[in-house]
Amino acid sequence: MANVTTAETLRIVPVHKLVERLEQLNERDFVAVEKPLAILRAHPVDPDSLAPYMFWNPQHYTRNLIHKTELYELMAICWEVGMKSSIHNHKNQNCWMAAPVGKLEVHNYKVLEESLQSQHCDIVPTDVVEITPASPVAVDPLNPVHDVRNPREWNQRAVSLHLYSRPFDSCIVYSCEQHSCGEIGLQYTSMHGKLIQGSGEPRAD
Repeated sequence: MANVTTAETLRIVPVHKLVERLEQLNERDFVAVEKPLAILRAHPVDPDSLAPYMFWNPQHYTRNLIHKTELYELMAICWEVGMKSSIHNHKNQNCWMAAPVGKLEVHNYKVLEESLQSQHCDIVPTDVVEITPASPVAVDPLNPVHDVRNPREWNQRAVSLHLYSRPFDSCIVYSCEQHSCGEIGLQYTSMHGKLIQGSGEPRAD
């Protein structure tokens, strides 16, 4: 029999059980990556429990807030086939990612030079990590710049869970080709299962 590592082979839990476990962490736990990563590994989330947070848009991925405190925020991001994020950082906050639905690629980069004042940067690709239901990942705090992709050749939707230490509402985006960088604001598509007015025309399906 083949060794199938999918959500069905794991002891999945509803997303509120994951939140209950995260609520037991303190500020120090979010400074390092080990404890939150261990919790994500031990509590793979049942995709059905994410239904209230699944909003889809054919033009871009959607950012759907599940839970937010002063210490962390947890969101579901919905990716249609072929979608990818910009190359970005997380404003000096730690990040953990899981993929309860489908799978995703994280492409990591090393920043050799960066100046927001001149909007110039020099970054180079380093490695690629795959996120599956059985393999959540933590972003390297020393080299946190990356993008996330749902490759077209996989031909499947994906939903990722993103856990951030201390919420933030902007980030730096980078371009390898143009050697440019700049800060952009971040918005939610939905909060706690309710669409945000002006967030486009996502659909729940």
